[in-house]
Amino acid sequence: MKTDSIFYRLFQEFPNIFFELIGNSPEIASNYQFSSVELKQTAFRIDGVFLPQTPEQPIYFVEVQFQEDSGIYSRLFSEINLYLRQNQPENNWLAVVIFPSRNIDTASTSHYSESFASGRATRIYLDELGEGTSLPIGVATIKLIVENQKKAIQSAKVLIARSNQEIDSVPQQQQLLQIIETILVYKFPRMNIEEIQEMFGLSELKQTRVYQQAFAEGEEKGKQEGRQEGRQEGRQEGKQEGIEEGERRGKLKTVPRFIALGLTIEEIARELDLTVEEVRKAAQESE
Repeated sequence: MKTDSIFYRLFQEFPNIFFELIGNSPEIASNYQFSSVELKQTAFRIDGVFLPQTPEQPIYFVEVQFQEDSGIYSRLFSEINLYLRQNQPENNWLAVVIFPSRNIDTASTSHYSESFASGRATRIYLDELGEGTSLPIGVATIKLIVENQKKAIQSAKVLIARSNQEIDSVPQQQQLLQIIETILVYKFPRMNIEEIQEMFGLSELKQTRVYQQAFAEGEEKGKQEGRQEGRQEGRQEGKQEGIEEGERRGKLKTVPRFIALGLTIEEIARELDLTVEEVRKAAQESE
């Protein structure tokens, strides 16, 4: 499973999940921006950093480690020290390392024991978080990543039901459902996306009135924007092709919205009458 990309996507779209995971209030997330940081003139890149908006709040460095790595701590603390040297922030800092289980955490901490003892560095073992039903929905979604297939089936169904009950925003609900769907695709590699959607009731959710209304509103807005651009081009060129091209551009602008709502590339292409390649390219450009 491509765990790194799933975690960073979760933290990018739902930063409150990270703060719930480390035992802080989810409201703190509004004061942070999650990003990756390139360290100049080195081969290092810090993939997960929560950067605060004020100097009073700490910087959080996040590392997701799902394989044994004897150099994990030396690399992490080297990256942090390089970041501090290059950026000279006023903020204090904390490090969080996320493991699927304790037995993956095999690297020596002898050179960094003070950081762990002081709480500056923290380790989280996902399989020790407790039962998903007792966890916040975002943290329970993270735990879904490490559950076996049998348990994952039950947990995913509970999470999908909870998303309807606990998340009021339709776009946010669809973002979380898409992430759950992505996790399930990797956990059940022998099933295609349609089978997974059918198994977990995701296909029915996408047919609900609210979901369809959100899709229709996004599509119509994109078409209107495209028609306006196209008419302007058409008047300049005196050709119908300008309007048609503008409408196509308008459709392409709606692709990120529909991806956020949980549609697959193929579904978006079919609904918007575009090619799969056009949709995939528009999706990549929006990342």
